[in-house]
Amino acid sequence: MEVAESLIQQLKNASRIVFFTGAGISAESGISTFRGKDGLWQKLKPEELANFDAFLNNPKIVQEWYQHRRDIIHSTNPNPGHFAIAEFEKIFDEVTVVTQNVDNLHKRAGSSNILELHGNIERNYCIECGNEFIGAEFDYKTVNGKCKCGGLIRPDVVWFGEMLPYEIFSEAEKKAAESDICFVVGTSAVVYPAANIPLRALHNGSVLVEVNIESTDISSLVHHSLLGRSGEILPIILEMLGS
Repeated sequence: MEVAESLIQQLKNASRIVFFTGAGISAESGISTFRGKDGLWQKLKPEELANFDAFLNNPKIVQEWYQHRRDIIHSTNPNPGHFAIAEFEKIFDEVTVVTQNVDNLHKRAGSSNILELHGNIERNYCIECGNEFIGAEFDYKTVNGKCKCGGLIRPDVVWFGEMLPYEIFSEAEKKAAESDICFVVGTSAVVYPAANIPLRALHNGSVLVEVNIESTDISSLVHHSLLGRSGEILPIILEMLGS
């Protein structure tokens, strides 16, 4: 995989960078996609686990699913792609991570400006009183899935049929529009409204760079398409910038 010198020059002239990330970067840490094969969970469709009605009808199985996902995430670590993105903050005036992932790996890698479009699996809250249960140590079983007020505790993630958090999405669109370079990392960028982020960047003159293991629907729109793992490509870019 060869990184064009023209991209390096564009980066050297840039000050505001956006990374729009998806499941592909997490897969490099060993985290399967939401639709991946996880034993008994194969029998259930994501739509049967990740919607509010399913949660109300069978909170225990939904809570067990998310505990299962948390356990997987807590047994993994950020990969070189995550760490490289955090390193970009040492070079550029402003680096914003806009992520569709809920695994908190960008924060664990050291990124400081993160906009989580779909929430964070390590945050949970009571649907009645709003009391928060935050942190890797949370296990729904320790409180029997309920808050002190008696309300059910749900993960702070966006479920099917729910809107993306308005303020976070608006800020993400703003950062994309203001960016000089927008990296699209590990995502096909076809699921709306999140897919508007790279398009907003493109339409406002940002240089669009795709980093993915294969071509996607957005490949025909980007200025640079870098095929490969983010954990290999982004460190190469950092090295070239240093030289």
